[in-house]
Amino acid sequence: MPKSVLVISTLDTKGQETLYLKDKLSRIGLKPILMDVSGRGSDVAAIDIPAARVAEAGGGSFEELQASRDRTRITNIMMAGGSRIARELSAEDKLNGVIGIGGSTGSLMATEVMRSLPFGIPKIMISSTAALPGLSTRYIGTGDIALFHSVVEIAGVSDLLKNVMDRAAYALAGMVADDIASPKTTKGKAIALTMLGPCEKCASTVRAALEEKGYQIIGFSAAGIGDRAMEDMIAEGFFQGVIDLAPGGVGEHLFGFMRDAGPHRLETAGKMGIPQIISTCSVNHMTPARSKYKPEYYERRKFDLDKLRTWIRLSPEELKEVAGVFAQKLNQAIGPVTVIIPLNGWSAADLPGNDTHDPQQDLIFNQVLREKLKSDIQIIEVRANMEDPEFSSVVVENALKIF
Repeated sequence: MPKSVLVISTLDTKGQETLYLKDKLSRIGLKPILMDVSGRGSDVAAIDIPAARVAEAGGGSFEELQASRDRTRITNIMMAGGSRIARELSAEDKLNGVIGIGGSTGSLMATEVMRSLPFGIPKIMISSTAALPGLSTRYIGTGDIALFHSVVEIAGVSDLLKNVMDRAAYALAGMVADDIASPKTTKGKAIALTMLGPCEKCASTVRAALEEKGYQIIGFSAAGIGDRAMEDMIAEGFFQGVIDLAPGGVGEHLFGFMRDAGPHRLETAGKMGIPQIISTCSVNHMTPARSKYKPEYYERRKFDLDKLRTWIRLSPEELKEVAGVFAQKLNQAIGPVTVIIPLNGWSAADLPGNDTHDPQQDLIFNQVLREKLKSDIQIIEVRANMEDPEFSSVVVENALKIF
């Protein structure tokens, strides 16, 4: 049977170009399913999922949308409907891949639908605006989306645009090939591990030790987007355990800083009952954007990671706030939770001699956590820096107990 691939486009403005792509996919052996997410609809005969059906799935009336001038409402309804239909196709095993084509609005809509699909389903977005500052991160978000920059405008089926669409079509054909295994068919327990440069030594040591025991360790960069993606994948059932060495995105969300990992950081594993080990890499530092610096931040103790990134030490009051949020989130857990805290610095940036190194002040966080955590959540304190071998050994030992 040919592989079924969803083709997402706004057919009212990209009809001719989308039909070329659909025909190309058919000619190379795939079964394209064409979805129209345009708010105005199209009379193109080859549409498999017309705009009216998408609007209905999104909770709107197509006739109402056609009469509306509220562009934001129209796109939100169409994105919701497209996402719902795509998820239904995936749940029924009728979807092997997805490809979109569009400019700014079309790319935003198509990638919104793509991000609603599970990790591992091939996703390609052909976009004429992929290189515009700020848009590529919005298109990709936490999705495993391949962004294909068309360079030329998607307007008219020129030889150059044909070349772009042909390459994208063949790329998708390769991505849905039979010999690419499903990401959920891997052997051994899969454990999610947050990583960050200043605790990379600890993360690497823990990963190597657990891999020797037969575990699969999947790392996520805890810089905001990576740990958001981890939360999404935990909810999708990819992991049987979590080692969260670097949950600093909790405080970054609380204060609105650069490593903001969203409102649900540190919650998903607990709600699903997955065993967790939590530690504190970077939790005692914050990374506000320069544009958000308050005057007093210039007087704070700080550590320059490199010429682009500076970590600023949290105040005692901020440590208390963050600890309270940690407790609130971890107390929701219905599975086992162990918190392991180093007593001599929470990262490689947090060493004796560095301005921000203050183990005594860090104890404020520990104290609030002990006061507010449920009694069945264990807190283990280790007299070491997080990057010391002694600390990694304690993490591995406890991981082997609860996973």
